[in-house]
Amino acid sequence: MKRSTALPVAAALSVLALTLTSCAGSSDEAGPDEGDFVSGGTFVTAVGDDPGDLNPLKAVSPDTFAVVSIAYESLIAVTDEGDLVPWLAESWDETGTEVVFTLKDGITCSDGSEFTGQTVADNLNYNADAANATFSYGSVIDERISATADGNTVTVTSTENNPFLAVNVGTIMLVCDAGLADTASLSDATDGTGLYGLSDIKPGDTYTFTKRDDYTWGPDDVTSDTAGLPEAIEARVVSDESTAANLLLSGELNAATISGADRSRLDGAGLTHTGVRNPVGMMLFNEKEGRPFADPLVREALSTAIDRDEVGTVIADGEGLESISLVTKNPLLCVADKPEWTLPDTDLDRAGELLDEAGWTLGADGLREKDGQPLTIKFVYNAPTSTHAAAAELVKQSWDELGVTTELLANDAAAWSEQLFSTFDWDTGWVQVAPGGPIVLSTFFDGATPDQGGLNFMWVDNPEYSALVAEGSSATPEDSCAIFQDAEKQLIERFDVFPVIDNILPTYQSGAVFEQPNFIQPTSIRMLG
Repeated sequence: MKRSTALPVAAALSVLALTLTSCAGSSDEAGPDEGDFVSGGTFVTAVGDDPGDLNPLKAVSPDTFAVVSIAYESLIAVTDEGDLVPWLAESWDETGTEVVFTLKDGITCSDGSEFTGQTVADNLNYNADAANATFSYGSVIDERISATADGNTVTVTSTENNPFLAVNVGTIMLVCDAGLADTASLSDATDGTGLYGLSDIKPGDTYTFTKRDDYTWGPDDVTSDTAGLPEAIEARVVSDESTAANLLLSGELNAATISGADRSRLDGAGLTHTGVRNPVGMMLFNEKEGRPFADPLVREALSTAIDRDEVGTVIADGEGLESISLVTKNPLLCVADKPEWTLPDTDLDRAGELLDEAGWTLGADGLREKDGQPLTIKFVYNAPTSTHAAAAELVKQSWDELGVTTELLANDAAAWSEQLFSTFDWDTGWVQVAPGGPIVLSTFFDGATPDQGGLNFMWVDNPEYSALVAEGSSATPEDSCAIFQDAEKQLIERFDVFPVIDNILPTYQSGAVFEQPNFIQPTSIRMLG
C-alpha cells in the first residue's frame, strides 16, 4: 500500500470541474534519453478555456490552476509517481500537531526579492484566516493551524491532531511578499518563486511565461541551466479537441489533453501521452429529504440494476480501470493496492425486489409509483464529456425495464453550480469528486450541506462513516490510513456513492516530454530535438 498525502485542492474545484483528473500520471512508453533534449524554444500547452483571474489564492477552475501553477511553487513537490520530494523546503519533520520545515538557501522571487521563512509563515496564516476565503481554506488549512518563522525554519502548529499536516500545508502554492500585501495585483500578474514568470497576456488567447536565469532550487536539483528546458512556456486557449489534435500533429502544440475520438489519430501518429486517473463513471446521489435517493433501498436498487461491464466500457471509451478508491487525486493518500469494497453483481430481479420493499410498486402502465407519485429520476451528466451521454442512455434503458421514469439532463458549468448548490433539483448521474485525500473527501460526505454553506451537496448523513472520519482524524499518521479506508468502505456499502469505473485522461506530448502529477510540472519539461 502506498501511504502519501493530499494536494491542496479545494473540494469545490473537483465538483465544478466534474471531469477534473485525479491521480498520478505515467507515460505510455519509455521516455527519451537525456541526449535527445534540446534547450530553448517555447513550450506550448493547450488549456480548454480562458483562465480568467490569475490570483492563485482564489483559483477554482482547472484551467486557471494549469496556468498559475507555472509561476507558483510550494514547500513540497509531488512526482507523477505520487512521491513527496523537497521543493522550497529542503526537509521537514512532523508529528500529529506540528511540522517544522527548513527552507533551501538562496530562494528569490521573480522580481529578485528575497523569499524567507517569514514569507512562508505569512502565506500559511493568510490561508488559515476564514476572512480571506482562499482556495485552500476549509479543506487543507483553517483557524486551527498557525505558522511562525525563525530564519529559514518555519514551524506550523495545529491545535488538533492532523495526520496529514505536513503535506496539506506543504503543497499550498506560495505567494511572494509584494503579492501577499496586494492580492488584487495577482489578478493579471504573477509574484512567485517559479522558474517561469508571467511576461505577456492576451486574454482569451495566450498566456506567456519566460524562464528566469537565477533559479537554483527546483526538485531533483533543477536550475535555470538544466538541459532541455524551454526559454518560455505559452498556455494557449484551445477549446476544441479536434483543433488541439491538429495542432499537436503539426507541432504547434507540445501538450494537450485529448479524450475523444481524435485519440486514434494521435496514437496512429506515434504520439506519446501521460495520463491521470479520472473517476469518469462515478455516480453520486441526492439524498436530500423528499428525493427518491433519500431511501438507501432505492440507491441500492438502481445501482444493482446497472450493467457495469456494458456501461463502463462505453463511458471509459473502452479503456476502463477498476476503481480502487474514492481518493483519486495525486498523490493518492491512503489508497490501497485494491479496493476494500465489493460492488454488487447486476441483478434486475433483485433491483425490482428492493424497489418493492421501498414501496415503489409497478402500476398497470408498467411504471413504478408510490402514494400516487411516479418514480422519476433526474439523471445529470457533463455535456462536454464525449462518452457521458451514451453511457447515460444505457443506464436509462436498464431503469426503463424496472418501470423507472428517467430524465436525462446534459449540464454545462452553470447548470452544475445551480443544481448542486442552489436548487438541489437533481437525483443522480455522472457526478464526480476527485479529492487528494480522505480529509478533503469528508468535506463532501461528512461536511455541512449547501444551505449551511458546505460542500455536502449530496446531503449524506452516514453515522458509521462520520465516526470513522473522526477516529482517523485523531489517529497518528501511521494508523490513520487503515481507518480512513474503512470509512470509505462505509460509503460504498450504504450506496452513498457508486464508482462504476475509472479511466485515464491522457495528455499528449509532441516535441517535448514532461511530468504531470496533476498539472504539468514546469521544471520537468524537456524539449526534444
